[in-house]
Amino acid sequence: MSPAMLAMTDGEANDVLHDNDDNDESLYQKGVRHLCEKPISKVPGKYILPIEERPLPTKPNSGRAPLISLPVVDFSELMSPSGRSATLVSLAKACENYGFFQLVNHGIPSGVIAGMIDGSTRFFEQPYEERAKYMSSDMTSPVRCGTSFNQSKDRVFCWRDFLKLTCRPMAQVLPHWPHSPADFREVASTYAQETNRLFLELMEAVLQSLGLKPRPLEGEGGSIMKQFEEGSQLMVVNCYPPCPEPDLTLGMPPHSDYGFLTLLLQDQVQGLQIQHREDWVTVEPIHGSFIVNVGDHLEIFSNGRYKSVLHRVLVNATRSRMSVATLHSLPYSCTIRPPPELVDEANPRRYMDTDFASFLKYISSCEPKKKNFLESRKLVT
Repeated sequence: MSPAMLAMTDGEANDVLHDNDDNDESLYQKGVRHLCEKPISKVPGKYILPIEERPLPTKPNSGRAPLISLPVVDFSELMSPSGRSATLVSLAKACENYGFFQLVNHGIPSGVIAGMIDGSTRFFEQPYEERAKYMSSDMTSPVRCGTSFNQSKDRVFCWRDFLKLTCRPMAQVLPHWPHSPADFREVASTYAQETNRLFLELMEAVLQSLGLKPRPLEGEGGSIMKQFEEGSQLMVVNCYPPCPEPDLTLGMPPHSDYGFLTLLLQDQVQGLQIQHREDWVTVEPIHGSFIVNVGDHLEIFSNGRYKSVLHRVLVNATRSRMSVATLHSLPYSCTIRPPPELVDEANPRRYMDTDFASFLKYISSCEPKKKNFLESRKLVT
C-alpha cells in the first residue's frame, strides 16, 4: 500500500480502495485474508462485479434466492443388495435433472471430516508469510495457495482464498504439502484417501446407472474402474472471509467443474448456489453429508445424459465459510470420450474427445467463466 494511503484514516483508505482503479495490484494478489487483517468497511474496487453479474440482494423481502433441497442419495442403501436398484434409479434422476445430490450415510468417520475442516481453518489462520510459501502461478505444482478464481486472468477478483493439493500419487506429492499446522499432512492425507475410496464406490454406481459394466467379465476387455483407481484427484480448500458488502461480489463466479465427480464438504454456513431451471437457488446444507456434483468429463462421457451444472458461491458479512472440494477424474493422460454403448443414431456424439492437457491450455489462454470449456468441446447443440 502506498505511503499516502498509510497516512490516511481507515475511512479515507476504504474510500480509495472502493473508488480507485486499485493501483496496488500486489495487495490483492496476497489474498482476501491478508486484505482483511485490518478491518475494512467497503469492498475494494478490484472485487466489485458489474451490476448484471452481482448476486441478488440478501435483505429480507428483496429478492432473496430460494433454498433448494437437493435429491438425497443414501450411500448405505446404494451398497445394500436390497436397496441398490432403487437407489441407482434415484442417482440417475439426480444426475440427469439436477447435476447435484446430497450423499448421506457415506461411511467416512465424523472425526476425519471434523479434522479436515479444523485443519483447513487453522491453515488459513496462520500468518500470511506461512501461506505465502506455497503461492505459485504454476498450475502443475503439487501444492498451490492463491486467491480469486484464476488470479492471473481474472479482471474482477473473487472474495476467496484457496489451497490446492494434488493427491495422487500420494507418496510423491505428500512431501510437498504444507507442514504447518504440524498435523495438517496427516489430517489432509487421511481425508484424501477416504474421499477417493468413496469416489470409486460412487463411480462404479454411476457407471452401472448408465447401463455400463464397471468391471467387465474376463475376456471382455479392460476395466474402466481400473483406470479410475489410477486416476487423478485434486483437493481444493476454500476460505471465504466475511465480506463488508457481500451484494457486490462473489466467492466464486458461475462455473462448472472439469472432472467426473466433485465431492464437496462444507461447514454449516450457506453459500453454495446452483443454477436450476435457469434460476439461482441456494443449497441447504445437511449436517454430515457430502454435496456431489457431475463434472464436465462425466457430461462428455455420458454423451450429455448427465449434466454438469453451473454453480457459484455467495459470501456474507458476518461469518467466515470453509469448504473442501475433491475433484476426481481419470489419469491426466487419458482421453475422455463416450463409450460406444452410449452413442447411436438417436443419440449422436455431442462432444469432441478431451483430456486434461486441453483443459489446461484452455484456462491458460482466457478468463474461464460459466461452462465455456464444455461449450468449446461441443459437436452438436
